[in-house]
Amino acid sequence: MRFFILLCVVLCFVGSCIGMTRPQVKKTLQIMKKQCISKVGVPEDKVENIEQGVFIEDRLVMCYIACVYKTLQLVKNNKLDRDLVVKQIDALYPPELKEGTKKGVDKCIHTQDNYSDLCEATFYGAKCLYEFDPPNFIFA
Repeated sequence: MRFFILLCVVLCFVGSCIGMTRPQVKKTLQIMKKQCISKVGVPEDKVENIEQGVFIEDRLVMCYIACVYKTLQLVKNNKLDRDLVVKQIDALYPPELKEGTKKGVDKCIHTQDNYSDLCEATFYGAKCLYEFDPPNFIFA
């Protein structure tokens, strides 16, 4: 786990100068995907098409999304933290996706206010982000 966190920090540092390309972001997220699939116990076929807008309303899928966001260190006090999300967007996302993604975050961050459960809150928040800008949505 320490190696994984160190890897993320290094990638964030390297990417912070110019951002990463979409394939680089996806490759980084694949590490988290494997870790969270194992940790949550969700079948891979239930989460493999989230990036294409397939959000299966299943507790394990919801908690998988929460796991990815927690692993990315976007969660503070059991909620997605806007400032942490924006910081990661600035560090990781390709320049051409940063502003649009931040607008999506501003639109969708309060979706979580309708849910007391982190798994549900992150699931519906991610779904909102996808619906805001499907072609530019990136997820593990």
